[in-house]
Amino acid sequence: MTISPQLRTTITYVVISAIWIWLSDLVLDALVHNPRHLTSLQSAKGWLFVLATGVMLYGMIGHTVHRMSAVNRKLLEGNEQSLRVLVSAMDARHKETGDHSSRVMRVTEGMARLVGLEGKALRDLRFGALLHDIGKLALPDAILIKPGKLDADEIAVMRTHPRIGRDMLLQVDFLRDAVDIPYCHHERWDGEGYPQGLRGEAIPLAARIFSVVDVWDALSSARVYKPAWPEDEVLDHLRSVAGQQLDPQLVELFLGHYDELKALA
Repeated sequence: MTISPQLRTTITYVVISAIWIWLSDLVLDALVHNPRHLTSLQSAKGWLFVLATGVMLYGMIGHTVHRMSAVNRKLLEGNEQSLRVLVSAMDARHKETGDHSSRVMRVTEGMARLVGLEGKALRDLRFGALLHDIGKLALPDAILIKPGKLDADEIAVMRTHPRIGRDMLLQVDFLRDAVDIPYCHHERWDGEGYPQGLRGEAIPLAARIFSVVDVWDALSSARVYKPAWPEDEVLDHLRSVAGQQLDPQLVELFLGHYDELKALA
C-alpha cells in the first residue's frame, strides 16, 4: 500500500506531537511541584512545541515540494524527448536538413535568453519552436516535398498549417501556452503575413524571435526546392527584410550575437 505524501506528513506530525506531549508532561509532573511554576513551564513548553513543529513541518513540506518538482521536471523532460522523436520523424518526412526543428529551437532559445525571457515563458517558447511546423503533419506530401514552386491552390493549402498546428496544441494541456510560434511564425512585421495579418508588436514576441531564426536557417540550409545560400548572402538578406518581414530590433540582436547564436546550431 502506497501512503500519500499528505497522509505521511500528517501521521508523522501526530505521532511526534503525541510523544512530545506525553513525555514532557511526565517530566514536568515529576520535577516541578509548585503550581505557579508548573503553569509557566507548561506555557513555555507549548511555545517550544510550536517552534519545533514549525521547523519540522517546514523541512518536511520543503522535502515533499522538492520531490514533486523533481518528478515534474522528469515528466517535462520525458514529454520533450517524446516530442523530439515525433519532430525528428516529421523532419525526415518533410526532407528537412539534419535536425532542423531541434536546431532552430536551440538558437531561438538562445535569442530569447538575450531578450530576457525566463521560466515558464522560456519553456513555452522551447516547445513552440520545436513544434513550429506540427500542423504540416496534416498536409499531403505532394505539397510538402514538391521540388519546385507551389501553385496558388497549393499555397492556399500550405497556409492552413499554422491554424492546424494551433488547434493540435490546444488539445494538449501542457502545450496550450506554446501556440504562439506555431500559429504566428508566418506573420510579418509589415502586416503582410498569415494567417491573421498581424503587424509589428501585435505579433507575439516568441513568434517574432523565432521568425528571425527560421528565415536564417531556411536560407542557410538546402531544401528540396533550393540549394543553401552562402552565409554572407543570408546575413545580407536578413538586413534587407528587417522592418518588412522581420522585427528590425530582433534582427539587429541576432546579427550582433551571430557567432554566439550560430554556435548553438
